[in-house]
Amino acid sequence: MSQALPNTPASVTTLGPTKKIAIFSGNYNYVMDGPVRALNKLVGYLEARGVEVLVFAPTAKKAAFQHTGTLIPVPSITLPGRREYRIAVGLPKKQRKILTDFAPDIIHLASPDWLGHAALTWAEDHQVPAVASFHTRFDTYLRYYKLAWLEKHITGLMRRFYHRCERIYAPSNCMVKILSKQAMAKDIRIWSRGVDLEVFNPNRRDVAWRKLQGIQKKDVAIAFAGRLVLEKGLGVFADTLDELKRRGIKHKALIVGEGPERERFTERLPDAVFTGYLQGIDLARAYASADIFFNASITETFGNVTLEAMASRLPSVCADATGSRTLVSPGKTGYLVPHDNVAAFADKLQLLIIDEQLRARMALTAEINSRAYSWDAILGGLHREYGEVLTNAREKLRPHGQLIAAQ
Repeated sequence: MSQALPNTPASVTTLGPTKKIAIFSGNYNYVMDGPVRALNKLVGYLEARGVEVLVFAPTAKKAAFQHTGTLIPVPSITLPGRREYRIAVGLPKKQRKILTDFAPDIIHLASPDWLGHAALTWAEDHQVPAVASFHTRFDTYLRYYKLAWLEKHITGLMRRFYHRCERIYAPSNCMVKILSKQAMAKDIRIWSRGVDLEVFNPNRRDVAWRKLQGIQKKDVAIAFAGRLVLEKGLGVFADTLDELKRRGIKHKALIVGEGPERERFTERLPDAVFTGYLQGIDLARAYASADIFFNASITETFGNVTLEAMASRLPSVCADATGSRTLVSPGKTGYLVPHDNVAAFADKLQLLIIDEQLRARMALTAEINSRAYSWDAILGGLHREYGEVLTNAREKLRPHGQLIAAQ
């Protein structure tokens, strides 16, 4: 059974006995993506409330951004075929001593990799409760690299990993349903994601910036935002825009992001505007300066980019898959389309391109709906969950009816 995390007012500063938390992640600062944003937000929130946090993760010579909190580098190797990502090779003696000396109350695992397995074993050996957050559908990635036959085996490995955790947290109800159907864990709950409405909002729209990008006032700009990798649905995105072109539907593609598929994607969409990697206000300006958001990916567990687009007052056309299914209200804030149906994607985009009033109505509703995703309430709920997990763990360890003293 799953349940959503309770909303917690920002004014509450003490949400349980948790004083020290160790987080383990496959990436924390060397590539910017949705999971990394959420983890950095979490660390900042916890530290602001007096919780000590150590983050153990691989690092690269050049970080993508200035991370939040204390990062403990762990040895890693590059991922074959995707050299921008790294795989931790475990938890060596030096890092294990740092962890032991830190004596965390709870362990938070953000990836079922070698580092996560090593940290989970340490937690079991030291009777420290471990929870995990589910950020990425790693098993589905294999479909894009001609390795679909491995998917069931990877899913099995993930299931064994997550069953060793006290609780796991998925970012959306539709993701919880999928994980429950797969019997992925014994206790699955929702830790949603938030959006910074001070950064992402329609006031960032910049007509002069659009013009500099070659997007004229009359143009309808269709935006993509994210890593330029196959698993983001780039093939379907390009095929759909080709179909619009074949139909004679004028549009302009605005591609925000960087990645190993940049060159090939540029060749597929020679008339598109490619901004490269953007963040913060620059990213918010790009969203708000577009007119429609198009996300054909099926691998997201939540869809931070879709939420940011909604907050920027854009209607969305997305694959009917986890993440987007939670955020997009079909016919109200955008459309959900079967992920492999290029003609259906083109139909919905065509509707929004041609009907300006429909586009404006959906855009406004999307912005209004995005206001429900407050970071403080979402992070406060997870903080409270830590306290419940720790209390339950201490109850289990009570000798002869006496509660073990809080650390």
